[in-house]
Amino acid sequence: MDDKYISVTALTRYIKYKLDNDKNLQEVYLRGEISNFKAHTRGHYYFTIKDENSRINAIMFSFNASKIKFIPEDGMKVLVKGKISVFESTGNYQMYVEEMLEDGVGNLHIAFEQLKKKLEQEGLFDSKYKKEIPKIPMKVGIVTASTGAAVKDILSTIKRRFPICKTILFPCLVQGELAKDDIVKKLDIADNYGLDVIILGRGGGSIEDLWPFNEEVVARKVFSCKTPIISGVGHQIDFTICDFVADVRAETPTGAAERAVPKLSDLLLEINNNEVRLTNGIKRILDNSKLRLKKLKESYVLKNPLGLYEIKEQKLDNIIDKLNTCINAMLYTKNSKLEIIKNSIIFKDPSILYENKLKRNNHLIEKLEILNPLNALKRGYTITKKDGKCISNIDGVKINDNVNISLKDGEIKAKVMEVKNGEC
Repeated sequence: MDDKYISVTALTRYIKYKLDNDKNLQEVYLRGEISNFKAHTRGHYYFTIKDENSRINAIMFSFNASKIKFIPEDGMKVLVKGKISVFESTGNYQMYVEEMLEDGVGNLHIAFEQLKKKLEQEGLFDSKYKKEIPKIPMKVGIVTASTGAAVKDILSTIKRRFPICKTILFPCLVQGELAKDDIVKKLDIADNYGLDVIILGRGGGSIEDLWPFNEEVVARKVFSCKTPIISGVGHQIDFTICDFVADVRAETPTGAAERAVPKLSDLLLEINNNEVRLTNGIKRILDNSKLRLKKLKESYVLKNPLGLYEIKEQKLDNIIDKLNTCINAMLYTKNSKLEIIKNSIIFKDPSILYENKLKRNNHLIEKLEILNPLNALKRGYTITKKDGKCISNIDGVKINDNVNISLKDGEIKAKVMEVKNGEC
């Protein structure tokens, strides 16, 4: 009887064996929405793929996850390819994803938009970091493939426009998996070569062909370079991440060369125009100086310098006379005031002032004596107080109140027995 029973492990392995050997489950293509997405620290992706009615657990190992060009997230519509198998530890069946695309949008386009958004938020596209391209560069570096139309167009354009400029080619890969590292390496060399400007470019192609110029490592290298960089990648309709990070974006490699160097004929014309303006400016300065010199030579001062001295001498005499007059007037006024003071009665008889003050003080003392309440007591009057305050009418006391009655020779303490019409 016991032989009929098998272990859970055996059953799970049998189901796994069946699923692993079902050809229909070894290459499965699913369309669905991502949920419960989790990126493990080791690079694996764990998530669920669901539609309106069902869901299935999924895993994408790091060696496959590293190939996709975007970061999956919850709610994203995706197209996945993989196989169905059983995870023995839990007995759950799940999908092992090998490839993933966002539904309806190309993989590379998704990666482009995500990286563009990320770098823009970090400020790598900000105009305040853009370096100015020198007006007359004498050494131009070119980072591109050593063969092809791009390098020929750049070199021929620079030679035609500004033949006195020195060009230095830093040949690099511009397509394929190894291109991004090679571009970074050549940019680093060029940035330390003492150049005035660097042209980074290549000819047109598909988004896959241009992808090295959309790699994050390349974009960050372009941003960190000390030398101004002009990006000229692809055709006019093509945009790469390097275009946004570079100091100047040109539509084509030829356009990059035109942005990098001026046209020699335009410079010569500008030099001639400047020469004419400088000549005319110097002539105007000389003419104005000659005119001023002529006026100075004909001026009264130079023709009769002694006359100017005599005028100043006369003005000085007038000022001295006015000053003496003012001083004498002030002295006269002060002396007059002094004589008045010296002749005043106070200086002749100071006792008069003392007597006047004494009379005034005596008068004030007499007034105070009249107002002195003690004098009233001497005449037989009394002062009645309650709680230290004088009582001026019967409303100030009531029966049984204690009062103090002041006389000229002492004080009586009394109790109010009756209050009537002002009489106690």
